[in-house]
Amino acid sequence: MIAVMQTNMGEIEDSTVRPKVTDAKGILKQNRQFLDYFWDIAKPEREIRLKAIEDLIEHLKQSEKPDELKYSLKRLVDGLSHTRDDARSGYSVALAQLLSVFEEISLKSTLDSVKEKHNLQRAKKKFIRNAAFGNFFGVLALSQSTRLHKEPQVMLECVKLLQSLSQYREHLRDLPRKTMVDILSEVITNVFEEVLLSALQSDLTSALNTPEQLELLLVAMQKFPSVLKPKKLKKLLGAAAVITKENMPKLVEVLKMAARSVKKDNILPPVALDLLQASLREDNFEMFWNEAIIKGMLSEMPGPTHYLGFRLLGASLPLLSVPQLEFVLSGDVMRYYGQHMLSAQLAYRFKFAPEMEKYVSEFMQGCADADKQLAVVLGFTQLTNQGYPVVPSSWKVLEHMDLCALQQYVKWLMEAFCKPQLEKCLDFSTRRQKGNQDDSCVARFRKWIVPRLSFIVENHQIKKEEGLVMKMARFIFFHAFFDVKKPTPEIPETVQALSVPIDQQTRATISSAFYGLLQGLNSMAVLGDSPEAEKLNSRRILGVKADGSMWIYCVVQYATTLLNQSKHVQCVQTLSPEQRQGWDSMLESVEALRKKAKKSSSPEHTAFQYLFLLVGIQMFKAPDESLELLNDLRTCLEQFSAVNGFNSCNEEPHWVEVVVEILLSLLSQPSRLIRSVCKAVFSRICPHLTQEALSSILNDEDGSDSSSDDEEDEDEDMGEGKEVDQNFRLDLMKVLQGQNALATEEDGSDEEELDDAAMMKLDGSLASLFLEHKKKIQAKKDEKDRLRKEKVLVRDFKIKVLDMVEMFLNKQGSSALVLGMVEPLLSVIENGMSSETSQQEQDFLRKAADIFRNRLCRAKYYCRETDGREAELHEMLERLIGRAQKLTDSSVSPYYFSAALYVLKVLRGVVSEQDSANLRLMGKMDVERVTTCFKNALTSFLTKRKSPLTGAMFIDLFSRFPVLCVNLLDTAVENITAGVREHQQGQACLMVLRALQSKDVKNLMSDAQGTELHQKVVDQLAKCKNKMVREKIVKALELCQHLVRSVHTQMPVNLELLQKVLESMNAEGSLQKPGQLEDMYWSVMKLFCILKPKMEKVKKVVEAEQTEETTKKNKKKKGFLPETKKRKNRKKPTVLEGKETPASTEGASGGEKKNKKKDKKRKQQGGEGEQTQNQPATKKAKTQPQQNKKKKKKGGQQEADGK
Repeated sequence: MIAVMQTNMGEIEDSTVRPKVTDAKGILKQNRQFLDYFWDIAKPEREIRLKAIEDLIEHLKQSEKPDELKYSLKRLVDGLSHTRDDARSGYSVALAQLLSVFEEISLKSTLDSVKEKHNLQRAKKKFIRNAAFGNFFGVLALSQSTRLHKEPQVMLECVKLLQSLSQYREHLRDLPRKTMVDILSEVITNVFEEVLLSALQSDLTSALNTPEQLELLLVAMQKFPSVLKPKKLKKLLGAAAVITKENMPKLVEVLKMAARSVKKDNILPPVALDLLQASLREDNFEMFWNEAIIKGMLSEMPGPTHYLGFRLLGASLPLLSVPQLEFVLSGDVMRYYGQHMLSAQLAYRFKFAPEMEKYVSEFMQGCADADKQLAVVLGFTQLTNQGYPVVPSSWKVLEHMDLCALQQYVKWLMEAFCKPQLEKCLDFSTRRQKGNQDDSCVARFRKWIVPRLSFIVENHQIKKEEGLVMKMARFIFFHAFFDVKKPTPEIPETVQALSVPIDQQTRATISSAFYGLLQGLNSMAVLGDSPEAEKLNSRRILGVKADGSMWIYCVVQYATTLLNQSKHVQCVQTLSPEQRQGWDSMLESVEALRKKAKKSSSPEHTAFQYLFLLVGIQMFKAPDESLELLNDLRTCLEQFSAVNGFNSCNEEPHWVEVVVEILLSLLSQPSRLIRSVCKAVFSRICPHLTQEALSSILNDEDGSDSSSDDEEDEDEDMGEGKEVDQNFRLDLMKVLQGQNALATEEDGSDEEELDDAAMMKLDGSLASLFLEHKKKIQAKKDEKDRLRKEKVLVRDFKIKVLDMVEMFLNKQGSSALVLGMVEPLLSVIENGMSSETSQQEQDFLRKAADIFRNRLCRAKYYCRETDGREAELHEMLERLIGRAQKLTDSSVSPYYFSAALYVLKVLRGVVSEQDSANLRLMGKMDVERVTTCFKNALTSFLTKRKSPLTGAMFIDLFSRFPVLCVNLLDTAVENITAGVREHQQGQACLMVLRALQSKDVKNLMSDAQGTELHQKVVDQLAKCKNKMVREKIVKALELCQHLVRSVHTQMPVNLELLQKVLESMNAEGSLQKPGQLEDMYWSVMKLFCILKPKMEKVKKVVEAEQTEETTKKNKKKKGFLPETKKRKNRKKPTVLEGKETPASTEGASGGEKKNKKKDKKRKQQGGEGEQTQNQPATKKAKTQPQQNKKKKKKGGQQEADGK
């Protein structure tokens, strides 16, 4: 049997070309596992193939049987021409491993067997492709066996075979030439000169014809320079070098062929890089670049040839010197690359920028020469489109830049900002762009330089020093807010004069970039490797230098220096004497805080420093607002300092409230810097927060009337729009009537027409009217846009305020002030649920809900200070439960119920380990009052049809507070049958079940109470009707199961009535099918020793009855056929069908299927019925045997599968 299967496998693999594998010695019958290796080698999964090859080699090593080795060699050679690619590669790798491990196998004999097995001369035309692949993979296996270089003659035959395979390019493409290149890379010089050179003579002579032959020559020149000397090259090519002017046309054609061959692969052809290296060796790089790449490849339309030039540019960066890099990066290839960058901005265009960025990143990582790195970065920076560099300002390539190169690059950027030399840049313009003046190009260049400097500062992956960072920060700050009057060496930024003054738009861009830079400095880790820096980084302190001073403080000191040098520099926005006095007082306050912090540091010191510095640096942007905030801050600091030891006092807590108001006013500005500083300050003043300060935060957070007001405004706008349209219509009628241009009923005829003057006057009047109407429409649109933007800003402000709320809950979760946040947060969530559904609104609502649920209700630390507030908390509990019952939106009620459970947790307080055993201790909770409150809520849920409450809420209450569960159990038991709907009754069953399963509830009840409760539950379940909703039945059965188990083991309860009710549920036998309900029912009945009956015999009888009925129906259907149909299905076809015994002996179900198929065919034929009636019977008899043959084939397959 195994031999037969093996021969079948051989036939499947070899098709008709290969002869059947003979097994004279019976090797195939010995080991089934040995044969499975070859099947696994041909599988598509790579891991399975490699594992099978490894196991096969190990098996052959251990067996040491020459017959198995011989068979393996033959089997692997046969599989080299497999029809599947994965199988061919698997057999080739296996053959290579076999030849590498068993050196006794001759390479010569193996190659001969490959040639004989896959003979291209004897193969039929349709098997030429498989035979070509068989020869190629055979040579590939020999080359990968690591033994080919030891036998030069076999290597020579392999090369000749590969040369003969080059004519089958439509199948093998350039694989033979690539394999020859691989073989050459392992050959020593003597073997190449004595053996292979003569065989490769034709290929080397025609090297300028195809990319593969040229690559072969270039690899040979690189590998064997002593053999292929200039004299030898002159004999082969007619020239002593490859890169010559005479060879350029042919080289260009070869490169174009190579570019088109890799069009879909998006890779650089190896021959292009080899040509580049050859030009460098022959010292003809510039000629090759100009003639072959610029004039040759770039002369084509944008496409594969251009991409080859770009890829060659990126791949050549590590190979070139600094002058060569400058030559390449300032040429036409870069200009074409810039044009491609602009045209590729469309979504459907191919984008080469990620590939170029990868080339440059690899160069920067592998290059240790700072000059080369600087040359490359400058080359891409100077590629500009009307003054604006093409590469983005946030270029991740700079992350791999050397520190020395980075310093030189930053120096160049600053000089280019002051004196832009755009004539040195590689600037270009597209066809649609018009030439602009130099001033606009300079502004565009400056708008790119400042974000590039900011990116260098903000990117933490770029290695830099504190001095370099401060230099860039000073430079950006100076040019954002100051102008030079007179150069001075004390201020290095004044030494370099501006060749073109900075316009207002550019200065506004620099100003915004500066505040973004401050945010980067504020979140920057400590730079350097000093012990101080490592210590600060271990504590995760951000925004400070190694000496501990803040970056923003250093910038403020530099700003003070500039303000004091009024003779040399001038502030763009002149500060008034009051503003300057406010600046000086701010500095005094900061210095005083720094001195106190050195003596005894505290979070409050840092908070006030942050605020003073932030508000002070904002003076250059908004001096009036900043001065007012500085005065308020100074007052807060005085009140704060008046308190002993910086401890808050209940009599004068105003400084906290004022600071909170200042934070809220700052948060209204859209700035990342202000948001991060406000977070840092608020986290430090949280312990001093008062109820008034917290109320100001919550009042700003609760925007309940915003959505309704917006809707009213929109309605008013719609009404006004209709009125405006009507007014415009009336105005238009007046204009037309005033010029007698409107036809009326009294006119009667159209003979009177307006003269030219009247027409001109009418045109002017209509034009002014329509212009005025257009202005009104535009004004309305602008007003709507303004309102929409304001709404977005307001919502963004509220999200920032939520950050403060979350921070307070994290820092002061056990404070008594938390209780005052419960209801405001709930109103925020409720209003958010009923407002619009924009993405920003959804984010705000999601954040508010997450804070309320996870940071407040489920927090680890909660309020424990309830002395004197018991009545207030009970009233809050009643309000929450009452509001939860009255809500119309059921998605909000869980939040109110969670808040009620939080209040219960606060009232209960902390339970010590000693009192944990006493479950009845409920702290300061009024159990009767609370029970009444929740009892009313439970009754409302179970007796009202539409209630926002859910059963899961009360189950959570029962599990967390067992005392309340015991008090509410009677209500739940009563509503097992008294519930308003089946859903509520099922939920009541579930509540009772969870309560009875709780150990704490059992411990709180005595044995008599437990027995009485179980009896009540049993009585309620016995009253249930048989016709119930499936949901309630399942819940009731789960409760019954628990009851019966507990009653049988613990307490005396009468279950007879319940048993009768359960038995009556299956009186009609409706619960005997499989399913969740049925399984639960029979698991309960099993506790009463009643098992589910088996229905196997009944099913068989039913099936037999069904088959008889179907056969009768089939007969009746045949009897009702018309006479014309009976003539069609007569006699001759039935004789032919009688021969088909398997098909004719099928059951009645098969007959039904056949009849259905015939009916479908008749319906599809439709109107062809008349034609079929007139056809002779012989034609139809010919068609039916064909159908019978198909049926026989199907039957044969079924028989084979069965066997």
